[in-house]
Amino acid sequence: QAAIQGKTLTPSRSSVPGCNVPDAVLVSQVAGVVLNPPATINCEEAKALSTWIKTGLQPAFNNTIIALNVADSYACRPRNNVRGNQVSVHGLGQAIDISGFVTNSGRTYTVAQSYNAQIKAAQKAGCGTFHTILGPGSDGYNENHSHFDVSHHGGRDYCH
Repeated sequence: QAAIQGKTLTPSRSSVPGCNVPDAVLVSQVAGVVLNPPATINCEEAKALSTWIKTGLQPAFNNTIIALNVADSYACRPRNNVRGNQVSVHGLGQAIDISGFVTNSGRTYTVAQSYNAQIKAAQKAGCGTFHTILGPGSDGYNENHSHFDVSHHGGRDYCH
């Protein structure tokens, strides 16, 4: 998609089951919004991110977002970084965690310090495009960021 800027990566392969990304991309900008740092995700996640930025994020912030602070993207690790848990969907490149939203006036809204109605509206607008959206109050592991993933967890969306 023209709105997604970055580069194709070689397929990510790991000896850890559940940590492979056959269609990995390093995304630096989506629909004019810079990802800081660039995110390693799969193509499905990149397309969902593009749709959400255009139809959910920007409308919630009156088209003022110029950058997203990325807390996490591809990472071969257990869910919630808890030893013994199954591999996180981050290990499949199917998730991105956003910790801050930067406006064209230079203001940064962080999930940790300014989890407000605009961030909540942006998250809600992503439900259906993403299959799981987590944030503060959802499970205790997403208090300082918003988690967006395209993984199908049991066939129904969960948006908090």
